[in-house]
Amino acid sequence: MPRYRARGTGASVCPGSLRPEVWTADRDVLVTSCSLDSFQKTRLSGAVPVTRSDELATRLREVGLRVTGPRLAVLSVLAGRAHVDVETVRGAVHDRLGGVSTQAVYDVLRAFTVAGLVRRIEPAGRPALFETRTGDNHHHIVCRTCGTVSDIDCVVGAAPCLEPSSAPPGFLVDEAEVTFWGVCANCQSKNREGIDHL
Repeated sequence: MPRYRARGTGASVCPGSLRPEVWTADRDVLVTSCSLDSFQKTRLSGAVPVTRSDELATRLREVGLRVTGPRLAVLSVLAGRAHVDVETVRGAVHDRLGGVSTQAVYDVLRAFTVAGLVRRIEPAGRPALFETRTGDNHHHIVCRTCGTVSDIDCVVGAAPCLEPSSAPPGFLVDEAEVTFWGVCANCQSKNREGIDHL
């Protein structure tokens, strides 16, 4: 049974339900396990289902961006994954919308980055990655072997987290981007197995 939002309000209703909400497999519609009796169905006539697209469209409008199919598709892909490269985004958007150019995806990602919806990270020697975790002071850890990137909460505290020992006069530091490098546990295990077979 879909969850409903009454027209003209931000309130979501699912009468009689205290059960948790669950996204459908395609993550397009938020559902609850509530059931509506005929009175409730009558009272809710004229209501519209709350969809994930509605929530994503709201996020776009909140940062002053026009809602378009490609923007919704890109934001949906990013909202479901962390640290995604452009080709992965393009492939997923292509699967959803059909033809979409890599340049169009770059344009959307650039607009999202400028608007603060996404953060672009560029680990050395790797393609640029995009994530929706923004507005906090977190860093990244990258596996040198497989390239896996994970978030690490700030080690020191509030932004900018670290201060340069010498900066040009009048330079205001507002962020320190830290990337830790190493070998993840999975790759260490594989390396040990390879050595054991020698």
